[in-house]
Amino acid sequence: MVPLPEMIFTVMKILSQLLISLLSIFIIYLSVKRRNFSKGTEKLIPSPPKLPFIGNIHQISSLYHQSLYSLSLKYGSLMLLHFGEVPWLIVSSSDMACAIMRTRDLTFATRPSAVVSEILRFGDVAFEPYGEDWRQLKKIFTIHLMSTKKIASYKTIREEEVSNLIAKISHHASKSRGDPIELSKVLFSFMINVICRVVSGKFIMEERRYDMIREVVEENFNLFGRFSIGDLFPSLSWLEGLIGLSRRARINRNKWDLLFEEVIQAHIQRGENNERQNNFVDILLSLKNDPTINFDLTMDQMKGQLADAFAAGIDTTYITIDWAMSELIKNPKAMKKLQEEVRGIVKHGDMVRSEDLNRMSYLKVVIKETLRLHPPVPLLLPRESMEECEINGFTIPKGTKVLINAWAIAREAKSWEVPEEFMPERFIGSQVDYKGTDFQLIPFGAGRRICPGLLFATATAELAVANLIHHFDWELPHGMTREEFNMGESPGFSVHRKDDLRLVVKNVHTSY
Repeated sequence: MVPLPEMIFTVMKILSQLLISLLSIFIIYLSVKRRNFSKGTEKLIPSPPKLPFIGNIHQISSLYHQSLYSLSLKYGSLMLLHFGEVPWLIVSSSDMACAIMRTRDLTFATRPSAVVSEILRFGDVAFEPYGEDWRQLKKIFTIHLMSTKKIASYKTIREEEVSNLIAKISHHASKSRGDPIELSKVLFSFMINVICRVVSGKFIMEERRYDMIREVVEENFNLFGRFSIGDLFPSLSWLEGLIGLSRRARINRNKWDLLFEEVIQAHIQRGENNERQNNFVDILLSLKNDPTINFDLTMDQMKGQLADAFAAGIDTTYITIDWAMSELIKNPKAMKKLQEEVRGIVKHGDMVRSEDLNRMSYLKVVIKETLRLHPPVPLLLPRESMEECEINGFTIPKGTKVLINAWAIAREAKSWEVPEEFMPERFIGSQVDYKGTDFQLIPFGAGRRICPGLLFATATAELAVANLIHHFDWELPHGMTREEFNMGESPGFSVHRKDDLRLVVKNVHTSY
């Protein structure tokens, strides 16, 4: 029999050798992974120190865009981070964004796979992988819903819903005795009304469907704002069904499915009864049966087009209006200047119409400055390289996942003077715009994957803000100073105010 001390020694020796072997394998593995991101060059992509297994997760707060910005100030505008086991390339400057979305736009034109997006994706423009299906879906969405001609045709809908918004606020002011109005909630409802009418007509605005839209849109952005365990740790993807987000995503997917099925079937029935209204759902149904488009539009792809319109159209536009009003109440000089412009162009008590907006130059720069400081989606939808390429001297392997921090780029010192301040005047006389050609201002992205709804969003936001400023004077709730007014952000895929916007309506300038 082997003596116990000798047995312990033998076991310890074996374990130590095993540990050394495992450590050696781990070091080789790390060096190979690191070399893959610098193959053909001596330059290594700057990267913060990371911990085993969790990578750089411990350095990222719930406000992803802010913590990534802070890291970029130390490690550079092209930075390699590991979210769990998965490496991500983080882009934080206009130059690097231009390299990704213009110089190498085709290379980075696809979307990476993710647990939530794979479940929620019907076959939509936003998350569809790059290819012929995506090109056809984008063409349908752009031409039949978001073209310049189509957006102009929604003029009556926008103006009627803004009129309803003003009437609702006026009614509150007449009954409130100085109590603040929950403006964030009112604006969210306003955008639901606009999108419902544009996409499906008033049919979808029945109360039960209306509440469901609110619920599924909010849950969509909650889900997209989180990493699931399968995204962070592919080796633990078997745990996804137990502790991941997939169950919540499937529940929300089923709610979307039920809603869209009802809407589509109702439009089919109306078409059979010769009650077709030629809204977006009716157009999609006609395209599905049109042999001339040379594309077999599936029912799921129709639902994907509707999901894009509802999810993106409602939330991001409402956020822009909400932040614009927040910045104006925080900055009374800007508020006064905008009111003087609007009230100097449109008579007392009259509605601001769409044709008035082009004469309101200060309104335009207020919206631009709002989009600069508060891009609705601060981390643009992720991209993935479809082939190996070189960016700024670094070799980027095929399959690299990329996040572009539009929030950080809008604070880049070389592009913006005092970037943290709300200064609409910085855009007076400037040609910089948000339409994807000026990479220092990319709230809607750029290149092939630019948001196709940017013109609709800005037209709606301008009309709403102009009328809110024209018809009412606004104050903070009683006892609150501008210094106390919270401008904090709430975590998520799209970034709302941390606190809902509550304002007191004063001096109603309207005939309602």
